[in-house]
Amino acid sequence: MENYQKFYIDGQWVEPIDATPFDVINPATEEVVARTSLGSAADVDRAVAAARSAFETFSGWSVKDRVSLLERVIEQYERRFGDIAWAITTEMGSPISFSRGLQTPATLGHLRAAIAVLKDFKFEYMLGRTRILREPIGVCGFITPWNWPINQITAKLGGALAAGCTMVVKPSEYAPLSPVILTEILAAAGVPPGVFNLVNGDGPTVGSAISKHPGIDMVSFTGSTAAGITVARDAAATVKRVHQELGGKSANILLSGRHMEKSVPYGMIRAFTNSGQSCIAPARMLVPEAEVGHVVNLIKSASKAFVVGDPRSPDTTHGPVVNGRQYDRVQKLIKSGIDEGARLVIGGEGRPAGCNRGYFVQPTVFADVTPGMRIAREEIFGPVLTIIGYRDVDHAVEIANDSIYGLAGFVSADDIKDADTVGRRIRAGRIYLNDLPQDETPTYEFEAPFGGYKQSGNGREVGLFGFEEFHEVKAVIA
Repeated sequence: MENYQKFYIDGQWVEPIDATPFDVINPATEEVVARTSLGSAADVDRAVAAARSAFETFSGWSVKDRVSLLERVIEQYERRFGDIAWAITTEMGSPISFSRGLQTPATLGHLRAAIAVLKDFKFEYMLGRTRILREPIGVCGFITPWNWPINQITAKLGGALAAGCTMVVKPSEYAPLSPVILTEILAAAGVPPGVFNLVNGDGPTVGSAISKHPGIDMVSFTGSTAAGITVARDAAATVKRVHQELGGKSANILLSGRHMEKSVPYGMIRAFTNSGQSCIAPARMLVPEAEVGHVVNLIKSASKAFVVGDPRSPDTTHGPVVNGRQYDRVQKLIKSGIDEGARLVIGGEGRPAGCNRGYFVQPTVFADVTPGMRIAREEIFGPVLTIIGYRDVDHAVEIANDSIYGLAGFVSADDIKDADTVGRRIRAGRIYLNDLPQDETPTYEFEAPFGGYKQSGNGREVGLFGFEEFHEVKAVIA
């Protein structure tokens, strides 16, 4: 069993002020694989002090020096690529093929996008007689989740380093192994002491301390909407900038056409990517009422290719959900779908055949779902797909927008123009049109802004829009 009870503060691995050991569980085996420590507000104080001190120097680095630093981070990351992938599979159950195919390489996309933006960004320009300056916002607090444990850190870190900000990072206590390796990578790349600080802990203690801390200028949170509300409340007293990427319940509108032979199976695959533990998962498949039967047959046929099991096996398509609490939540929602009268197409309650331990959920699809059912409204965060019939396009758009969330939307049609017309009507921050894989991995553009409408959050991550989040604007009038 690995021991990772130290925190990384001011360029050193240090003992927690008041250590509270925490076991890291492999969700595929339910065995303890490592031990970390949950931090305290006092540990956050130390990390913030280090970040504030480092900001005085790091914020003045030239663009050339920051580009060079990011390039060194990429170089070191590529050397540890396999270690990162294996850690992600161990800590949160992502199949190794997915850990290597998207979870781990996503960081390289974020860092390269940050470099591209940094090289072309105008930090100073004239507006009439006024000089406009874009300056780094200061010390940032990052609170990140377990479902994409490295991606969600580096989506923030790339822009922050490029801008000249320093940071205090609290990864999820359920997936702390890959962040430790990332910290080692940053140190090996020459990130100066105090620029990046890692404090493990839970949300109510370390997360709250970060959100409330007067020495932190911006908090960026990725997680559930309920937790995001708490972060916003905690941050309000210090009027710091709050950036949030929260929950989702994305609709996937399939217009009638030949494309459905491909878009139905892939829509299900997309919804079940990462065992459904992705905030943009297209968990609501909206199809013409007259074609529900055909869609169900396509679903049944495509699901035969699923392999649920040991995430270390290259043949596995779906691993477990992250922990027992998440497993129980998904099971309750599957039961609610059955109780409310939805028709079970595949899957159902309990573990899949052959999985006697581990937090494995049967990939589950419901048909005859109505928009008011819990499974159609709540973010399940598991491999559960709902098929909802619509009368016409207006009805489909109405169903898609009838949600507290607005993170993403999907539209497929034989004619891309028809898909675009519908996509423009969906109230969401990112729209995927005819979203079919080019190489068996989901489409992702690393310079495109990522973020949501409504209760899916505020602000944007990655690329130019994400980079701008880490700046203040100063007007110099002469």
